[in-house]
Amino acid sequence: LLRDLDEGKGPMPFRMSDPDAFEVGDNLANTPGDVVFQNDLMQLIQYRPTTETVHRRPLLVIPPWINKYYILDLGEKKSFIRYWLEQGHTVFVVSWVNPGPELAHKTFEDYMLEGPVAAMDAIEQATGEREINTVGYCIGGTLLGCTLAWLAARGDDRVKSATFLNSMMDFSEVGDLEVFIDEDSIAKIEKAMNKQGYLEGASMATAFNMLRANSLIWSFFVNNYLLGRDTAPFDLLYWNSDATRMPAAMHSFYLRNMYLNNRLREPGGITLAGTPIDLRKVKAPAYFASAIEDHIAPWISCYKGARNLGGPLRFVLGGSGHIAGIINPPEKKKYGYRLNEDNPANPEEWLKGAEQFEGSWWPDWVAWAEQFGGGEVKARIPGEGNLPVIEPAPGAYLRNEPAPPSPAVRKRRQPQRGKSGSAKQKTPSPEKVTQ
Repeated sequence: LLRDLDEGKGPMPFRMSDPDAFEVGDNLANTPGDVVFQNDLMQLIQYRPTTETVHRRPLLVIPPWINKYYILDLGEKKSFIRYWLEQGHTVFVVSWVNPGPELAHKTFEDYMLEGPVAAMDAIEQATGEREINTVGYCIGGTLLGCTLAWLAARGDDRVKSATFLNSMMDFSEVGDLEVFIDEDSIAKIEKAMNKQGYLEGASMATAFNMLRANSLIWSFFVNNYLLGRDTAPFDLLYWNSDATRMPAAMHSFYLRNMYLNNRLREPGGITLAGTPIDLRKVKAPAYFASAIEDHIAPWISCYKGARNLGGPLRFVLGGSGHIAGIINPPEKKKYGYRLNEDNPANPEEWLKGAEQFEGSWWPDWVAWAEQFGGGEVKARIPGEGNLPVIEPAPGAYLRNEPAPPSPAVRKRRQPQRGKSGSAKQKTPSPEKVTQ
């Protein structure tokens, strides 16, 4: 107790996991790759291929900036990034910066322009391919939806498919978080943010922990302090404690326009970079994966938001919660998932008519994504295109360090021309997975 009070310098950051059991770049966030682009808000990681041939269209992954991206790379046995590579995708992942007061002015549209939009341009430089497929997780999925609507309003159709993981674009039912969403609460958050220029990551983590106080607060208080037990190593809780800050301007916009006023679902309700956006104009095929026990992004809101998009939709409902429902490798054969291809307006009707399947939904996504691969090309190595390698993954932003200087961008080369057909794939070897 005295140790944690001393380390917290006031607030008590009780330990959820043995802090000495994990290290990013060693046993977490250890999939081989390289940073090939960076700006004020993010580093872009290109991962090294594990197959000889790959889908022509690269895969851009936009994780949440509330936590760090390595929830998608929790070691070899749980890594979604490794799984994508094994299925023949050229994978690019955004690694968001942990912002300080110098980035207090950064807005939600800055996160769009310097995040996914900048990443798309960089991917074209790195691979010669303009067309891509995309994945967004949690608030990263909300940003992806906004980006697609912004691109659609400008006649930009480079995104050929979009996958949303526990992502809300309708905030009419926000579950347990509703206790924090009212004018008075948001005004208090804004007052605190304006003093330092950002919302401290620990504040957001505490808010989420309070929603599940018995399991995420009192269990550790009892075991650590009253019973004096050593904290067990747990990769997910180590990641959960590795929170990031949020710039004041961006977070205020997000809370007010999404949670408080629910403007994203309204055509033209939100304007980004001078362009009113309308989710209905997004025609790219969409795959939504939600979790039935998710208390952060309730599946009913995810389903309602999915139906706001204007293209073909496939919605699957996995078991468990916000993390385990998504990070669910097939080898463990856990949870199962539901699928109803009719997509009726009422979420309860969807659930009533859904068919239950065993195991992980990941293979279902693989079969769906196959049709948008765009043919087969030789596997791409980071640095061989027009973007030279800046540093090895996981990169400085993940380690909360200053970014190294960016090397000069090479002259743009002509796009690759791929053969028709699908990428050759490696079948993952069965492994025991710890959830």
